[in-house]
Amino acid sequence: MSDFMEIVKGRRSVRKYEDRDIPEEILEQVLESVRWAPSWANTQCWEVVVVKEPAVKEGLQATLPEKGNPARSAMVKAPVVLALCGKLKASGYYKERATTKFGDWFMFDLGIAAQTLCLAAHSLGLGTVIVGLFDHDQGKAVLGVPEGYELVAYIPMGYPAKKTEAPKRREKDAFVHMNRF
Repeated sequence: MSDFMEIVKGRRSVRKYEDRDIPEEILEQVLESVRWAPSWANTQCWEVVVVKEPAVKEGLQATLPEKGNPARSAMVKAPVVLALCGKLKASGYYKERATTKFGDWFMFDLGIAAQTLCLAAHSLGLGTVIVGLFDHDQGKAVLGVPEGYELVAYIPMGYPAKKTEAPKRREKDAFVHMNRF
């Protein structure tokens, strides 16, 4: 198995972290991975807000429901929370017009950027979890996200407190179709 497949198969959603900081050079490598993520027509429609201040992390935590989100404690206990934002009307647009059936393509591009970031973090010994269940407008206010951008996801990141096993996966035959669905 290639090193890449080991990274893909080894990445987990991590919500509990060791109490230690992420060295700046490691954080920079993770952020550099986002720079190289592919995007529609190379629009690079992402913006990343790096959150380390406890008060800001508490503000982000307050945007999550009090019940039903297992990442709630990770928002304040992770040494870093990365907030992914997308520029609207850039990805999937040509001459200021949406060019696909699905309109704005920023969610697709941010999904690629998020996965790239999480795989890079895992390859560097870090754990991440992509958090999408929160009050996005409240989160935008906490972070000062300007008009024309959407806050899409939070990614708490730190050194995993424990190793976990992979959840069960569907076999390829269950989702791969040849020539027709």
